Amino acid sequence: MADHLEASVTLPSDPASVAAARGYVVGTLAEWGLSSDTDAADTIRLIVSELATNAVQHTFGQSPTFTVDLVLDRDEQLHIGVTDSHPRFPKRLPAAVQQDNGRGMVIIRWLTAECGGRMTVRPTREGGKTVCIELPWTVPARPVTAAGQQEP
Repeated sequence: MADHLEASVTLPSDPASVAAARGYVVGTLAEWGLSSDTDAADTIRLIVSELATNAVQHTFGQSPTFTVDLVLDRDEQLHIGVTDSHPRFPKRLPAAVQQDNGRGMVIIRWLTAECGGRMTVRPTREGGKTVCIELPWTVPARPVTAAGQQEP
């Protein structure tokens, strides 16, 4: 694989875009060698789903789009960033028994830590924010053929 791979998609802040974000990420990672039927792919799918849901639900219509960025550095580190244009940073809410939401960031932090990664939130120059996830890349580096199949 290359030393540095990047992929990005910008989607409308609409509930249907959550599934599109998941599909985009899983498809891209499959091209990079991560089979979609692995535990790692399931974990990444859930992280992206929670981040995209937050970008849609918690920006209160003030972010017309959100962007999902993927960067793979030297087959060692996967960076996932979800950016929206709303200035409010995510907050950890107390998880009341009757509460139907507010657990997304707890889930993301837990999954990220369980994988040996880390999560940060940083402001953008435009006044929004990016939630950044860094995860170790554990996929063995094997070349991908033109047909999309990994070589042994």
